Amino acid sequence: MIFVTGGTGLLGAHLLFDLVLQDNRVRALKRESSNIEEVKKVFGYYSNDSTLFDKIEWVEGNTLDIASLDEALKGVKTVYHCAAVVSFNPKERDEMMKINIEGTANVINACLHAAVEKLCYVSSTAALGKKQSGELISEETAWDNKNTSYYSKSKYWSEQEVWRGMEEGLNIVIVNPSIIIGPGKWGRSSTNVFTEVWRGLKYYTLGVNAFVDVKDVSECMLKLMDSKTKNERYLIVSENLSFKELFSQIAMALGKNQPFIRANRLLTSIAWRANQVMSWAGMRIVLTNEMAESSQSISRYSNAKIKKEIKINFIPVEKSIRETAILFLQQFSS
Repeated sequence: MIFVTGGTGLLGAHLLFDLVLQDNRVRALKRESSNIEEVKKVFGYYSNDSTLFDKIEWVEGNTLDIASLDEALKGVKTVYHCAAVVSFNPKERDEMMKINIEGTANVINACLHAAVEKLCYVSSTAALGKKQSGELISEETAWDNKNTSYYSKSKYWSEQEVWRGMEEGLNIVIVNPSIIIGPGKWGRSSTNVFTEVWRGLKYYTLGVNAFVDVKDVSECMLKLMDSKTKNERYLIVSENLSFKELFSQIAMALGKNQPFIRANRLLTSIAWRANQVMSWAGMRIVLTNEMAESSQSISRYSNAKIKKEIKINFIPVEKSIRETAILFLQQFSS
């Protein structure tokens, strides 16, 4: 039996699809308020076989409920821990830190108690340190607490709980995906960029980050868990692109005008402060200090280690965008 947390998220839903497609017995954790219809929708993007979704055994609970974890892990041999909060919104900071760190600690403890054979933890490139512009960041780049987002802090300290589990006898692998591209609940997490471009995004920055197709992340996780590899972590990256390149490619795929106004540091600094003030009057938060800083940062990541470990040809980002845009348009252009 395989157990998955975070199965209703973008990556979790794709992972569940790949697992049941391989005829695995899968149990997935969901909150009482979770909408599993979103997962069913993801399944429908790739298959017309409705019986695939029915193979999932859903159990109710959450990573902060230790009793629900102990119950869910009965008879489980392998675990994929995908559950996390991804947010740069100060209002969600406390919840994110609690779920990402304490929730991961609870999952590790429950795995040790249940004598789970192996766990795959989904971290992030945000849990790694930074280097000078142009230098590739690798798995060995030391994390620095200075000038990092609270999301970065939450993933770094979550990883420490996983390494602690390794020291206590749990076999683990950690994957550190870059920004994930793929279809899911539109407007949530990394899919939000398609929504913003569709609404007519005018601005771009020259910041650089790494991107990867959600299907590639799932494939890497499955291959690492099926291998003898243990107690290692891997960056999961397809390409490094500027946000200008990313936004332009998405705009072309959606048939929208490309962003044409460069937002420098001064402009993004003014914008996030203005958005903060307007949020007090009820306007939705679209830009925070941490998001503004990230949009200007130049961070390039290496995929050399994972390519050496497993055979994988990463999907080009342009293809990921094109395929995701087709599914987006099917829902929103009619």
